[in-house]
Amino acid sequence: MKRARSRVARPKSIGFDGYHRRDVPPPDRELTQVGPGTPCGEYLRRFWQPVAFARDLAVAPLRVRILGEDLVVFRDRGGRVGVLHLHCAHRGTSLEFGIPLERGLRCCYHGWVYDVDGRCLETPGEPAGSRFRERVWQGAYPTHELAGLVFAYLGPPDRRPSFPVYDSYDVRGYRLMPAAQFTLPCNWLQVKDNSMDPVHTAFLHALSSGYQFTEAFGAVPEIDWKLTDAGMVYLATRRVGDLVWVRVADFMPPNVHQFTREIEDATEVKPASRPVIIRWAVPNDDTHTTNFELAQVDPAWGLEPEQVAKPGFGQSDDRPYAERQSHPADFDAQSSQRTIAVHALEHLGSADRGVIMLRRIVREGIRAVARGTDPFGTRRPEGKVIRTFTQDVVFRVPPAPSPEADRRLLRATGRSVLNGGS
Repeated sequence: MKRARSRVARPKSIGFDGYHRRDVPPPDRELTQVGPGTPCGEYLRRFWQPVAFARDLAVAPLRVRILGEDLVVFRDRGGRVGVLHLHCAHRGTSLEFGIPLERGLRCCYHGWVYDVDGRCLETPGEPAGSRFRERVWQGAYPTHELAGLVFAYLGPPDRRPSFPVYDSYDVRGYRLMPAAQFTLPCNWLQVKDNSMDPVHTAFLHALSSGYQFTEAFGAVPEIDWKLTDAGMVYLATRRVGDLVWVRVADFMPPNVHQFTREIEDATEVKPASRPVIIRWAVPNDDTHTTNFELAQVDPAWGLEPEQVAKPGFGQSDDRPYAERQSHPADFDAQSSQRTIAVHALEHLGSADRGVIMLRRIVREGIRAVARGTDPFGTRRPEGKVIRTFTQDVVFRVPPAPSPEADRRLLRATGRSVLNGGS
């Protein structure tokens, strides 16, 4: 006969119940651990990840930490970019002190030279005619450059995917440029969760912290989410008198999202805009995340490269703490959820459906890799252009007779954008 499972009686909560709510369970390890051999780490390694901007490789090698691995990124004098394990295969000296050559990188300690693919080209201390170098390889990863951003593939060589080509890389009249890089002291997933949480724009960026963008953001939107061939989108639809403003943002697994400029005031009918910022949230390790951005820039804006490279308002800790506490923004909201957010303590509501969907996409990808199959987004044909939907568009749509009917109208108007307009 089965014995009934005993349960510890817990006092009914009325108030002042902190004593019974002190325990903090561990984070969701499946979603948050990113080092080599971890489920999420192996998933993220199946995709091309940004590791550095080309502008930072002009003089010396660059030491970076990506997915729990210490690496060095360099450009040799022949113009090729290499991503190598940080410590020299000879005696372990850091290759951040290496010397770029016409071909490869020379270790400062004993002069060993490594090509961008990791092959050892020279071992100067060995006897003449020695073939010892043929037995030595430095860990190395393939690279790809796009618009001044250097990517590396850290996954199994036989599963390397084609480099993804989003339609937002080529916007007529705009120039794709290297933009900002900034690090948050927290786990990558809580940084990425934010991308599919459109409700926060009305509060964090308007009602609770002061208007950080436009007053139109202060209208709490009618929200919806849809899966797409690229991943998923949120639809945030706001009524402003007889006008309806639809804002769409894409999430492209595993850690990319894009959005438009935060300047829409929804005062007149406007055609659809296109993405301005494309952002990757790359884990350095379990508790630090670096955002890398590319920007689509209209030459008419007159922006200099150093202006484009500056993080947007509230994205980093570049403001005094007192100011950030009075007027918090994304950096503060994301990094203050603990260094690794604890999902077991959350109380997710209907407005969090996008966060739930995003985590489900990531978890399904993690489990696909664990089963030995390819996760969503890694087996597209070489050069295939991937359609995305990020935009702001303003329609003239008179209100429906009742609040509930108008909510349905707003949702329908938002969804129509994915099909080319209302």
